[in-house]
Amino acid sequence: MRAKSFSRLAFAVHVMLALLLGAPSAHAQSALDNPDWKESEAPAPPAFNPEKLLPLDMPHYVTLKFGIDPATLSITPDGIVRYVVVARSDSGAITAFYEGILCAKGEVKSYARTQSDGQWRVVANPQWRALNDNQPSPHARVFARQGACDANTAASSVADIVRAMKK
Repeated sequence: MRAKSFSRLAFAVHVMLALLLGAPSAHAQSALDNPDWKESEAPAPPAFNPEKLLPLDMPHYVTLKFGIDPATLSITPDGIVRYVVVARSDSGAITAFYEGILCAKGEVKSYARTQSDGQWRVVANPQWRALNDNQPSPHARVFARQGACDANTAASSVADIVRAMKK
């Protein structure tokens, strides 16, 4: 009887491990394993509210305060988390960026940024760059870790991202 219980437990553990390790999500699979993967077209930069931001826990050496407007969050079927991040200086100056994170590849892309008059300026030829690239700021990496990504996949839902950021 004891051997039977152990073998059932071993079988259950193997099945669980196979499911966890051997079956990546559709988001990760589409970007990592599919050489024909194409990014969905990014919509125009959304309006944002600098008074409704969820703060990013930036390293102590970053003097700007960063936050994500939860109303701008979206997760595309191709695994991209798109959002508006707002940077605020101690003097109150605000700059916003419309970006996307591809969790499966650990990359970020800036689609647009605001000008001094608050109007969006679309980036002419946006390129994916590594989240570990600190230029111009590590805010995208912080956002990925704080809720946008679950390891190498996009969070399950916008609500999950907001919940994680509020913790």
